[in-house]
Amino acid sequence: MLQLFRHTLESTPILALFLVIGAGYALGRISVFGFSLGVGGVLFAGLALGAFAPGSVPPPMVGSIGLLLFLYGIGVQYGVQFFAGLRGAGQKHNLIAFAAVMGGLAVSVWGGQWIDISLRMASGVFAGAMTSTAALQAALEASHGNGDAAVGYAVAYPFGVVGPMLGLYLAGRILKPVLTPPPAPIVVSEITIDEAKLAGAALSELADGPLAGVQVIGVRQGHQNRLPDPGLVLGVGDALMVSGTVAGVEAARTALGHLDPGRLMKDRSAFDGTEVFVSDAEIVGVPLGELNLGKDFPLQIAFIRRGDAMILPHPFLTLEFGDRVMAIAPAKHAADVRKLFGNSITATAEFSYVSLGMGMVLGVLLGLVPIPLPWIGSFSLGLAGGPLVMALILGRLGRVGKISWRLPLSANLVMRNYGLTIFLASVGMASGLPFVQQVGADGLPMLALGAVTVLVVVALVVILGKVFLRLPFPELLGIAAGATGNPAVLVFANRLAKSDRPNLGYAMIFPSMTIVKIVALQVLLHLYG
Repeated sequence: MLQLFRHTLESTPILALFLVIGAGYALGRISVFGFSLGVGGVLFAGLALGAFAPGSVPPPMVGSIGLLLFLYGIGVQYGVQFFAGLRGAGQKHNLIAFAAVMGGLAVSVWGGQWIDISLRMASGVFAGAMTSTAALQAALEASHGNGDAAVGYAVAYPFGVVGPMLGLYLAGRILKPVLTPPPAPIVVSEITIDEAKLAGAALSELADGPLAGVQVIGVRQGHQNRLPDPGLVLGVGDALMVSGTVAGVEAARTALGHLDPGRLMKDRSAFDGTEVFVSDAEIVGVPLGELNLGKDFPLQIAFIRRGDAMILPHPFLTLEFGDRVMAIAPAKHAADVRKLFGNSITATAEFSYVSLGMGMVLGVLLGLVPIPLPWIGSFSLGLAGGPLVMALILGRLGRVGKISWRLPLSANLVMRNYGLTIFLASVGMASGLPFVQQVGADGLPMLALGAVTVLVVVALVVILGKVFLRLPFPELLGIAAGATGNPAVLVFANRLAKSDRPNLGYAMIFPSMTIVKIVALQVLLHLYG
């Protein structure tokens, strides 16, 4: 019976791949004392099935495509934040990650001497513990074809996925961090002005005072609604419709007068609100201040829904595919509003395959470019580093001419999760048999060395970041995920943080630490290997 099952799997690799995915997610849901593997369960399901039916391993390109989809999605979403972070606190974050990675490398090298394995194999253990294929390739190139590094990599890789998750879970239990609550929701309220001292003041004069924490959507004067104008002079009895946080609205009410629900909303003869989906490529990626949206008819944006978040508009904000915009305009122009933004609900799941294809091509090419390294030779970013760095650049640019590099948030999430799942399934299936063979022979010391290596990296990030910089826990999670490298760790970190804040740290740290790992192994093996 088992032979028939094995033969079926090996003759139909696609069946085996999706069996691993389904079983892996089921395994990942099992919780032990609050700890669960999540998407990391796919890797271990792959290891088990790969050891049982080694002939079912899918072609390497399958896993590579999955990795590219995940990294590209991360890059284009967080490109702006990544480059902004490099000019500030991101430098310290990278310094912490650098110290942690170098500490992990030292553990692998010294530990390798203690358990009496070659430096090449120890470098493979380090690459596996960091789950860095690019670092493994660098070690193999520096070893001139010697396969010791690949053996060490195969043994250490599985714990390189689960180890950081376990370390971060324990850090959370020890530190018991108070997580920052999600952003306050945006509310819309109507305020009637009671303060006589404000009579004769223009909207622009109040923008940095009572109205600093809110967005003015509309004004009612003399029984007529009108859109806000910076030069509009206010008087007692006038009403303002504002959007903002509960605290911002309350501050405006305290300074101006009293809440007066329905004062503007009950009269929609002049203006009405229309919620539309952003799907027109011409306005995606362009700052609101440059769009001149009200040139053809009066228009005011009240707020923007992006995923689960509500965002107040400002001149530098750029729209993305799938955003939902609450637009205030004359009722007779409702159709024009929908046409202006596109209003196609399918935009939440669609994107330009032209931009995706071009971005991937540029990223893969960048990963192939040899970067000179004085006295050592050269290195390349590889299939992981190149697409991520290029995606970060394109995400920062937003658009070039008529090409928008942005992806709808929902489509991006689906693409990333699908890519990560395929990658972990493929890697697990390919590593199953070598892992079992090596550990069964003499690989237990190497497995322990890899476990210590990755736990030291996580511990150094947490200790340095918490003790010296007093960083919030979600930022520590992102730095640790970026330093250890595996995308499954990032997903686990997001779950621990109950937000996507670790994504920024990962996008900031992963590219630079990939380069550090490559260069460090090439230098080490060139000098001592």
